[in-house]
Amino acid sequence: MTPPNEPEAADLHHRQQQALQDALRSLLVPLARLSVARGLPYSAVEEMLKLAFVQAASNAHPNLLPHRKVSRISTVTGINRREVTRLTQAAPPARPRGRSLVNELYAHWLSDPRYRGPFGEPLTLPRQGPTPSFETLAQEITRDVHPRSLLDEMLRLQLAQLDPEADTVQPSASAAPGGDIVPVLAYLGDNVGDHLAAAVDNTLIGPHAHLEQALYADGASAETIEWVRQVARQQWHALRSAVVPELERRIAADAQAQPAGAQRLRVGLYVYDDRKRAVLPPAEAPDDEAES
Repeated sequence: MTPPNEPEAADLHHRQQQALQDALRSLLVPLARLSVARGLPYSAVEEMLKLAFVQAASNAHPNLLPHRKVSRISTVTGINRREVTRLTQAAPPARPRGRSLVNELYAHWLSDPRYRGPFGEPLTLPRQGPTPSFETLAQEITRDVHPRSLLDEMLRLQLAQLDPEADTVQPSASAAPGGDIVPVLAYLGDNVGDHLAAAVDNTLIGPHAHLEQALYADGASAETIEWVRQVARQQWHALRSAVVPELERRIAADAQAQPAGAQRLRVGLYVYDDRKRAVLPPAEAPDDEAES
C-alpha cells in the first residue's frame, strides 16, 4: 500500500482535529450550561480542566523520571512548567467510587421476585418483620448499617415513601433522587463519566472495547417520542429484573474466588429528546459584582 503523501497526511490530520473539536464542543456546551445555571464560574472549570490535562498527560507517561515528567507534560499539554508543577503538587486524590448501599437496596427491591407482586410491581413492605419486609430487604444488602438508617437515607433522597400509620414502605417510581441536588450531581458524574469513558475507549482502542450503541431519529412527533420512552422503560425494567439477581449472585461468588481482583461495572440505558430542556436563570452575582 502506497503511503499517503505529505499534503494528504496534512489534510487527514486537519480533518481529524476539526472532528475532535466538533465533538468536544458538543460535550462542553451542556457542561457550560450546567455550570452557568448552578453558579460555577469559568475560572473554577478552567482549573479543573487544566488539572485533568496534567493528570491525563502524567498517566500517559508513567515511567518518566520526576525531573523529566514536568517538561514532558508541559510539552504535551501546552501548559507552562510552573503551572504543571503547581497542579502536580496540588492534585487532589481521586474520589473513591465505593458501594452505594441505597442504590443496591433500591435495585434489589425492584428485581427480586420475593419483593415483587404478581405483575412484577415492587411490593409495599411492612417496615419490620419476616420476609418480605423492608427490614429483611435491607439486611440482605448489608448488616453493617441498621435498616432504619438506610430507610432514612432513602426517604431523604425520595427513593421511598413511608406510611407512618400503617408502618409500611413503598419505593418511589423513579430511581433518580429529586429532593437533593448533591446526589443528583453524583449520579451525573458517575453515569455520564463512565458512559463518556466507554465512548473515549471505543474511539482510542476500537469500536468493540465497550458496548455503546444508540439509535437516532429526526422529525418524530410527541406521540412517537412518548412511545419510544415507554418501550425503553419496559426494556429497562426487563433488563434490570434479569441482570440484578444474577449479578448479585455472581459478585458474591467472585468475592470468594478472587477477593483482590474486583473490577467496576456499570450498565445503563437512556433516552433523550429535545422537547424537555432545562432553561434555568444563572445564579445571581455577588452584590459587589452586580451591575450598577
